[in-house]
Amino acid sequence: MRAIIAGPARELAETVHVAHSLFARMKGLLGRKSLDSGEALWIKPCKGIHTIGMRFAIDAVFLDGANRVVALIPSLPPNRISPIYRRAASVIELPAGTLAGISLAIGETIEIL
Repeated sequence: MRAIIAGPARELAETVHVAHSLFARMKGLLGRKSLDSGEALWIKPCKGIHTIGMRFAIDAVFLDGANRVVALIPSLPPNRISPIYRRAASVIELPAGTLAGISLAIGETIEIL
């Protein structure tokens, strides 16, 4: 799967792994040494995340039920907890620095193909 920013189409991630089961959501990125450039994890349902026990920072894009961006967290370091976003239905976790290299704003739509 891929994640594309709608409008003037721009690629957010070329390889999107899905974590929709309870076990997959609980595990998330735990145990991984890194997240490669162009790779992402889509966690659904999800209103908040943590990086407790992780070895690396991540960028996070919180989406509502229509995949519109409701919050952006650049470079969330290990051993932190994000705010809870009540409007969020899912989150895309990306390598830290991904959001710095693209133009993405609250309200834009992400297409998961």
